[in-house]
Amino acid sequence: MASCEKIEILYFTDILCVWAYLEQIRIDELKRKFESKVELDYHFVPIFGSVNTKIKNDWEAKGGVKAYSEFVKNISKKFEHIEINPEIWVKNTPTTSINCHVFLKAIQILEANSALLKEQCVYDAGRSVFETAMWKLRSAFFKDLVDVSNNARLMEIAEDLNLPVQKIQSLIDSGEAQAALNDDLQLKQKHEVKGSPTLVFNEGRQVIYGNVGYKVIEANIEELLRSQENEASWC
Repeated sequence: MASCEKIEILYFTDILCVWAYLEQIRIDELKRKFESKVELDYHFVPIFGSVNTKIKNDWEAKGGVKAYSEFVKNISKKFEHIEINPEIWVKNTPTTSINCHVFLKAIQILEANSALLKEQCVYDAGRSVFETAMWKLRSAFFKDLVDVSNNARLMEIAEDLNLPVQKIQSLIDSGEAQAALNDDLQLKQKHEVKGSPTLVFNEGRQVIYGNVGYKVIEANIEELLRSQENEASWC
């Protein structure tokens, strides 16, 4: 029987999205269970490209940023595995998620080019250096109220993780990181991704958007694996 290829999963998120923050536990479990059978391909969507515009359009009539803060905090009461600071969104409010997405694309490029050595960087067990940096930014924002739209704060996080700050800055200065982020936008449009978080399977034929339980994600992957094995048996 021919061996099956990995199932590629496109994963679209915004760093400032609380739903993506709480879904991390599901992504970690997905990676743990399926190990080498799936490959996660991370992309970013600018749901909070302009925080002021987002809050004005969606929350001004409900009470503005304070109302959105209460909404986010209430989510943490329903999902005990996440920690959210009581002053989230009302203190050190970021202006945009784009800066941290550009920062992360630079790290992603370095990792893809084998320019990040695990023995030199700080990373979490079971996660790549890029995945660790992504989680660090989310945690810094939701737990510690770090303004992750501020480039100086981003570079401080890079230093904390012992990442090559100069190489990251070089990719940002050259525009290569921004170009990679634009590629994410093109891919978002191609697959008609509506928001964050979104998982895209099976070359765009299956899409899971929003706060969806782990069992649903698992069932989709298992069905794709079964289909793949059945196709391989005819080789």
